[in-house]
Amino acid sequence: MERCLVNFTLMRGVALATCLLLPAMSHAQATTPASAGDWAELASFHYGVGANIAYGTFGNTTVHLDVWENHAAKKPVPTLIYIHGGGWVFGDKGGSPNSFLPYIERGWDVVNVEYRMASSASAPGAVQDVRCALRWVYNNADKYHFDTNRIVVSGHSAGGHLALMTGMLTEAAGLDDACPADAVTPPMKVAAIVNWFGISDVNAILAGPDRKTYAVAWLSGAQDKQAVAKQSSPLTYVHAGQPPVITVHGDHDSVVPYSQAQKLKAALDQVGVRNELVTIPGGDHGSFNDAETLRAFREIWKFLDAVVPPPAN
Repeated sequence: MERCLVNFTLMRGVALATCLLLPAMSHAQATTPASAGDWAELASFHYGVGANIAYGTFGNTTVHLDVWENHAAKKPVPTLIYIHGGGWVFGDKGGSPNSFLPYIERGWDVVNVEYRMASSASAPGAVQDVRCALRWVYNNADKYHFDTNRIVVSGHSAGGHLALMTGMLTEAAGLDDACPADAVTPPMKVAAIVNWFGISDVNAILAGPDRKTYAVAWLSGAQDKQAVAKQSSPLTYVHAGQPPVITVHGDHDSVVPYSQAQKLKAALDQVGVRNELVTIPGGDHGSFNDAETLRAFREIWKFLDAVVPPPAN
């Protein structure tokens, strides 16, 4: 005999109940219902991970992504595209799951993206990669139950920069041209961007008092560094009607200056784009305590509840 476990624990932000068939259990085992705190214990039944799926080959480098798929979902679910940090020069998607577990708890699908480092592709190579990852999500929406009306893109540090570029670029920018030729999609858009202390103005950290060696390394292969830095900067693409943005940034960040968040907010305000800046007083580069992190997530959920559309009927 099979039993049906109605799962609300992974769906708090999605308002979706699902049924999971499990093997027969003894009366003693089956008498305790699932509670809101049980999502971790049940996650292995509800989620599968498709690892190292190739989404493009650029030059001699093939880039991959992982799909964390909510198998309990029968309809399209909100989908997070997560992009790791590392100053465009180091890091990998393998270290990312802790950063997107809160979305797993809420029943979202997650696409965890790898991109080329500066050692294999100078700017704007990483930007081209993540745009192609977004295209891959669109092209595989039916297979994985991605809701293309409820895509949120997020990342930390350089990943925050790439999340901004993923969501703010338009096809007219020409940075989608490197994507696989067989990829056919409607115009790509995301519902919101969650930017954790990302770079908004690459030129500002390429030279001058805020110069950062990781930016210099990423632009090392560019002939006209200032032009490519501008092409690779979210501030270049701020426009009315773009996706809303929430930014979390410490005002004592020693790696990505807090002024990067202030510039982005000012530019978004000027064109009337909905946005929020969550400032962590005294916060360095991601060095937030538990209370500060929880505060940031409370603001993120409030923001996403307001801007991400409800599921289609």
